[in-house]
Amino acid sequence: MSTKADLGGVVVATALPYREDAQAPAGLAVDYDRYAEHCRWLIDNGCHGIGPNGSLGEYSSLTDEERRRVAQTAIEAVGNDGKVVVGVHGVGSHQAKHWAELAAEDGAHGVLCLPPTMYRANRGEVVAHFEAVASVGLPVMVYNNPHDTKVDLTPDLLGELAGIEHITAVKEFSGDVRRVLEIKEHAPDLAVISGADDVALEMLLMGSTGWFAGFPNVFPAESVELYELAVRGELTRARARYEPLVAAFRWDSRTEFVQAIKLGMDLAGRYGGPCRPPRGPLVPAHDERVRADLARAMDALARRS
Repeated sequence: MSTKADLGGVVVATALPYREDAQAPAGLAVDYDRYAEHCRWLIDNGCHGIGPNGSLGEYSSLTDEERRRVAQTAIEAVGNDGKVVVGVHGVGSHQAKHWAELAAEDGAHGVLCLPPTMYRANRGEVVAHFEAVASVGLPVMVYNNPHDTKVDLTPDLLGELAGIEHITAVKEFSGDVRRVLEIKEHAPDLAVISGADDVALEMLLMGSTGWFAGFPNVFPAESVELYELAVRGELTRARARYEPLVAAFRWDSRTEFVQAIKLGMDLAGRYGGPCRPPRGPLVPAHDERVRADLARAMDALARRS
């Protein structure tokens, strides 16, 4: 598989549905059939790809068997109609490389990988981590999320990582839109992908070539339309689409983003459902706020239709 594979476009970090099962972890079993249907629905609504086993997909709450089957389910559901970028996050490079090897075996188009997830790695350790994952041969999108990992993939460090064969993109989740151009200065050939919904338009207008997204689980066609307007530079129309959605999109950057997006799916007539521990239901104040933000977004979309 080519290292030049395009991991851009609207790739949806998919939420994972569960069904009640007393024998499963926390009484919740992965509903693979419903997950396959959701992946297919996203592709049929114009999304360019699927991202299983990310934080939104609750990968850290899955058994090893479940985690692999989730990726396999997404790959089978998408078929030849989109790309599948599998999350291979791990505590150390040996775990992350293992998941990348399985993703390659199962037919993924690329992988998304955080730095070591439970250890504040130094620069040399970060480079070694990604070298191990990239050695598998799939295109690698490195994931900069300094809020959760406490490791910041700064533009100059990304310049070094971009020199590793098979590293082709970065999912940028620092929230600093100024970094798009700074990353391009240090790594001209590295694709910069917006990693947070509430800065997606700003990053796309500054030259990002993709959006690794959460709320398209709720609004897929509308999100693709926003993406296409942004990459064409149609600012006035893009802003008109974005402004009613951005209050909801801000939940993608909050601690409760999984619960918020799953609630949004429920409100939109999809199935979001519960989360596995450590995530519990939204507290009442957050539940009320999410519902209000989603109602505003849905009302605006209804007026357009």
